Amino acid sequence: MNKRIVATVVGVVILIILASTSLFTVKEGEYKVVLRFGEAARTVTTPGLKLKVPFIENLTTLPKYQMTYESAATQILTKDKKILFVDNFTVWRINNPENFYKKLHSISNGVKRIDEAVFNAMRRKLSEVDYDNIISENTERGNINDQVTNDVIVALERDDYGIEIVDVRIKRTDLPEGNKQSVYNRMISDRKSMAARYLSEGDEESRKITSKADRTVKELIAQAEADAKKIVASGESEAAKIYNSAYGKDPQFYNLYRTLESYVVTLQNEPVIMIPIESPYAKILLGQ
Repeated sequence: MNKRIVATVVGVVILIILASTSLFTVKEGEYKVVLRFGEAARTVTTPGLKLKVPFIENLTTLPKYQMTYESAATQILTKDKKILFVDNFTVWRINNPENFYKKLHSISNGVKRIDEAVFNAMRRKLSEVDYDNIISENTERGNINDQVTNDVIVALERDDYGIEIVDVRIKRTDLPEGNKQSVYNRMISDRKSMAARYLSEGDEESRKITSKADRTVKELIAQAEADAKKIVASGESEAAKIYNSAYGKDPQFYNLYRTLESYVVTLQNEPVIMIPIESPYAKILLGQ
């Protein structure tokens, strides 16, 4: 009886041990890499309770989610020979857990490979760009980030580390303390020179516009005066024709009209006129 109880207890203990060594749980956001004799045999990616061969297979856990690695500031020489300290961040994830474990074994080793690839790509690209274009938030800086990201992707895919690079971005750029003031002074001088050039170009353009406007005004006035003279001349010519036609019909009336006109002109401002009493002009004035 005692032997049977002992055998039962031993059997239960063995079953518990087998169950504890053969069952494992996979959580959301993680990979379970099953190792057989220390080598990656398979990867379990779906959450839940899973089985493995006890005593023969072991487990290692790798993250399934995206991770961010921030590099330390590194010294890089730009195209225009300026020393620049650059730090950046990399967004990455494991997309092939078996290859990752076979070649790198751990997250820290993966980060080292990423850091090397990013540094090499960043140094190569920034050495092709001037300092001003690196520190400014312009299209060229965005292109640098994209080019570095592509270069790092190619480098890590070539070695098949099981790493997926999502993005690489420059976080901060800075100059050595000893060079900052001289570079700032040069930048200020460049900006002032640029502003002076813009002002000069603006003044020149203003003069051109003003000169063109003045010339146009003169041309319009000259044309208007010429047109006015033509209209006046045409009117006077037409008036002369009408006068000639009217006067030709009655010459006696014309003589009278012209005489009356001469009176109007002569007697303006009430002048004193001395004329012989026998003159026709005096006889007309006296009504003789």
